[in-house]
Amino acid sequence: MVVEIEENCREKEIEEVLKEEVDLQFHWYLFSFFLIYFGSFLIPGIIFMLYYQIFFIPNVMGTKTIISLFTELRPLISLILMPFIIISCYVLHLFFIAIITRRLWAITEKKSPTVDGIIPRNVRSRTLNYYHIRSFMIKYPKYLFTKGAFPWLANWCFNLLKSSKIGKGTTIEEQVCADKNIDIGENCYIGVNSVLTSHLVDGIFGNISYFKINIGDNVTFAGLNNFASGCKIGSNSSLLPWASGGKHYTVTGDNFYSGLPLRKIFKKKINEYLGIPQNIIAEEKKFRKDPNNLQDLKKALEEYNDKKLKIIEKSDTNVEEINDPEPETPSSNADFVLDFTTSSAISHVGIKFLIFYIPIIWLSGILVSCFWYEWTKHELSIQNDPMSWVPTIIFLPIVLFVMNFIFIFGCLFITKLFLIIINMIHKPKEGVFKAEVGNNDFEFWCLRTELKKLPIYITRNSPLPYIDVWAFRWLGLSMGFSAHLNDAWCDTEFVELGRRVMVGQGAVIMSSMVVGKYLFIKKVILDDYVVVGGQDTIAPGTIIGTDSVIGALSTTNYGQVLEDGWIYFGIPGVKLKENRYSESKREFIRKVDVDDDKKYEIKHDVNIDDDKKERFK
Repeated sequence: MVVEIEENCREKEIEEVLKEEVDLQFHWYLFSFFLIYFGSFLIPGIIFMLYYQIFFIPNVMGTKTIISLFTELRPLISLILMPFIIISCYVLHLFFIAIITRRLWAITEKKSPTVDGIIPRNVRSRTLNYYHIRSFMIKYPKYLFTKGAFPWLANWCFNLLKSSKIGKGTTIEEQVCADKNIDIGENCYIGVNSVLTSHLVDGIFGNISYFKINIGDNVTFAGLNNFASGCKIGSNSSLLPWASGGKHYTVTGDNFYSGLPLRKIFKKKINEYLGIPQNIIAEEKKFRKDPNNLQDLKKALEEYNDKKLKIIEKSDTNVEEINDPEPETPSSNADFVLDFTTSSAISHVGIKFLIFYIPIIWLSGILVSCFWYEWTKHELSIQNDPMSWVPTIIFLPIVLFVMNFIFIFGCLFITKLFLIIINMIHKPKEGVFKAEVGNNDFEFWCLRTELKKLPIYITRNSPLPYIDVWAFRWLGLSMGFSAHLNDAWCDTEFVELGRRVMVGQGAVIMSSMVVGKYLFIKKVILDDYVVVGGQDTIAPGTIIGTDSVIGALSTTNYGQVLEDGWIYFGIPGVKLKENRYSESKREFIRKVDVDDDKKYEIKHDVNIDDDKKERFK
């Protein structure tokens, strides 16, 4: 009895000692960013300013009339070359971003190499510090390559950095991860909105599960496929939409997979999924046994295609309007538990509201033009000085940086003014409204939603995508700077985020959603220390209590309340177990072999400084 009391006291004491705040080393973050950003502009800036000073100013800006630009040879050539010079400098800018980041990445790897294992997040350590530094360092290159003008160069960037290994012929559609500790084979296709994350956080004070994801050759992800750390996908695997696996799932390969979590499925089920008739399946079986039956298979396919064509032609000619009776207002949450996961509020937003983008962009561009004019006017006044171009080149990155953010802040400021005027005309409110043209609540909701898209998109694709928190707050989201939205979408009205809330990559937090012909608006509250997993969908009216976690690929129902201190998972989320700040054991990982349906544990080393390992015994 005495021994048990001593052990309980010791566990409580250790738990209190180990619950430390993460030490974010902002000075290293800022140093790495400014070195990458300004260093990458040096040589492209020299090239651009030489062209600008030697050719563009005397030949284009020095012409007396506009007609001379098109009638004289030198002004015309200088004007035509400008776009090519800009594109060339931009490509060089990308190249040097990758080169400088690669050098910094190598230095951090030398200090603390990336190794598979569990990283305790509640104890400060060298491994944890360099994990955060590398995660921050790769943000800017990843965004610039994947969301820039040449997204197909992203594979080259990750391979050069050696943060991930991507084989030849592999295509990765737009997604938020696949940037660190990923090994993808050749000729693979990773569908849109899929997620490959080699690192998962178990809780604000929990562990980081950091294990390499290995994908073989000729693997296809249809889309919306999500895999966590430690997963292995064998060659020649074909994954249907939403086929996903948790941590340490193993797929042998040479098969089709479906489900959440994924399971091996047979060819007959594939044919049913694709809607292939049974007669074609039967003819295909005959063809496999006897290749002489090829003509019968062709005939069956032709009849099937002709039937589909007639259906399409019939649907095109019969374009009569169908007047459905007006449905009654839903009376319970069960009426729309699953509908919202397939209903897109964006599809109901009219294109007519895009006209508001014109004054936002034009007025923001005026601010940038005024700054550019004043700066170039000063440069032209001193162009007779042979050394005048030296400070111009040195300060060009700063000027471009300032111009970028003048445009961003201009968009945010003007959008905010529009929102204030719109909210004075029609105040936003919670409730259930008809999602139809003519309904004021719906029309003004569409307008507010469309207005906020532009400044948030521009902010997230800026050199400092981390300031999206400031943009969300400015547009109405109630949150502190300790909360994090990691490539997640969040409505900006009727949403409250507490302290140190972490929203995973690709998640969606909606205070409003469209279900059928109805618009639902209800406040969402995420209390302190809440973790929302990647690709989650949080429905309107959701309340998540303090220290609660909802796992990746989960959803909540309309108005669902999640209790304090619990881990939830599923569609919709249900209680899984109490949150003990560490979902996984530190010394053991659980692996799942999908094909053999086996589960087993293996032991590994804990990634922590040697002088602190005794604290975990």
